[in-house]
Amino acid sequence: MTAQQTLNKVEYALEEIRPFLISDGGNISLIAIEGNTVKVKFEGSCTGCSVNQMTLRNGVEATIKKHVPHIKEVIEVK
Repeated sequence: MTAQQTLNKVEYALEEIRPFLISDGGNISLIAIEGNTVKVKFEGSCTGCSVNQMTLRNGVEATIKKHVPHIKEVIEVK
């Protein structure tokens, strides 16, 4: 898979989860893909949300891995 294909699939995965975040007043941005790691940034109400790490693992990371299995982790950057 090329870097562009990986980028496209990660963006597609984020588009899948984004409506749930927006409905709670937040959002998410892709910051970088470095090797097998995706870096994202929460926005809006997601930045101070007490469950954003659970959302990161169970929602964002799971969805990205479903579309891009070679991704090993998703981390939040501030």
